[in-house]
Amino acid sequence: MVNVPQTIRWYQGDLYFLNQTKLPNEVIEEKQESIEQVWDSIKQLKVRGAPAIGVAGSYGLLIGIRDKTSLKISSFLKEIENCANYLDSSRPTAVNLKWGLSRMINIAHKFLGENSKELFKVLENEAIKIHEEDIQLCLNIGKNGVSLIKDGMGILTHCNAGALATTGIGTATAPMYLAHQKGKKFSVFADETRPLLQGSRLTSWELCKSGLDVTLLTDNMVAHVMSQGIIDLVITGTDRVVANGDVANKIGTHGVAILAKHFGIPFYVACPYSTIDFNTLKGVDIKIEERGSNEVLEFGSFLVAPKNVKVRNPAFDITPYNLITGLITEKGTIHPPFDENLKKKYS
Repeated sequence: MVNVPQTIRWYQGDLYFLNQTKLPNEVIEEKQESIEQVWDSIKQLKVRGAPAIGVAGSYGLLIGIRDKTSLKISSFLKEIENCANYLDSSRPTAVNLKWGLSRMINIAHKFLGENSKELFKVLENEAIKIHEEDIQLCLNIGKNGVSLIKDGMGILTHCNAGALATTGIGTATAPMYLAHQKGKKFSVFADETRPLLQGSRLTSWELCKSGLDVTLLTDNMVAHVMSQGIIDLVITGTDRVVANGDVANKIGTHGVAILAKHFGIPFYVACPYSTIDFNTLKGVDIKIEERGSNEVLEFGSFLVAPKNVKVRNPAFDITPYNLITGLITEKGTIHPPFDENLKKKYS
């Protein structure tokens, strides 16, 4: 077994999140007492990563409706939809959150009984299924991507698409964990990922914790390191893959992909089916989350810019399909043309 941190825990009807904003200095698990707290935990990135917030939203819905099971079934269904819409508003770019909540709503509408307590139990079982499925999806992504990793390779990853972004062994990191388990010798390079430093705070922390050889880079070192021939492969995660193969991922991914193309380095994106959005045709149609200026103005609690300077803080960017070598999924690796091969794989 790969030793990775547990991001989400559902135990005897209670929900717990590992507070990732405290890492790497503190490892703190927080009980989620209300749906408002779950919304805030997702918004504030205490729980983060597309697959993880899909699971978190499903369990969060249970927190929102657990004290409403005395309602008649018609009123209970309305509460389910209201709670789902509320949770979905916490983060707009990652499609897994909407996917998980929609799956829960669909199960609710298929329920033929009249007892709200019974429906709650059905929904609890579905949330647990979503959680268990995510763990297996990560493992399958790892199995399908592990052959890309050869002895002596240098592998770059951006942001955190590791165990901390899922409830399993990650997406981008899954092949790395399995390759390490098989005894392959390789080096991982994690760029820090400003402004919230998910690469340095999270990816380097979890890889070190699991015994992998990891080197931390600042974001502006990537071109230099690639030019030295140190990087042989790039694997990132994604928060959404649209119909033509464009991907939305943490800000800075597009730049890494451009550099990889320039230096002739294969650029792979790892994702489960829950991240694929066939309803959105092109990346330009994705709503990009803009976050608060304080994340850019401050480094920790230390001000690093004039308070009155104008700030842009898009949390994601779009990497065009023509910069992507392949998509590593639970069903195998998909290569261009993505618009055709995604449909073939998931039709």
